[in-house]
Amino acid sequence: MRKIAFFAFRGNEMCFAHLLLNAIDLDSKGIKALIVMEGEAVQLLKPLEESKNPLYLKAKEKGLFDCICRACSAKLGCLEFNETTGIPLKGDLQGHPSMEQYIAQGYEIITL
Repeated sequence: MRKIAFFAFRGNEMCFAHLLLNAIDLDSKGIKALIVMEGEAVQLLKPLEESKNPLYLKAKEKGLFDCICRACSAKLGCLEFNETTGIPLKGDLQGHPSMEQYIAQGYEIITL
């Protein structure tokens, strides 16, 4: 089975919507898809939660979110909120999620 890990870095909600569309589509077609929130993208969780964004909620319901970057959440002032989302925070690479752990598990990495 193919496995894709999307690393979302950009804080642009429209760009992120396309990531969500693709992750949901891949999952529906039997390809394992995960989303890792990194960089500016960690700031998107609050507006997506508060607006009850349907794509975000669908991806969350399907368990597509693997983690949120702990270091970026702290640096960008959204750690406290991100801890309430139910999505795990990780930071095994100097506070950031490590791409190596996904590669070691056979994931292809896509960054947006």
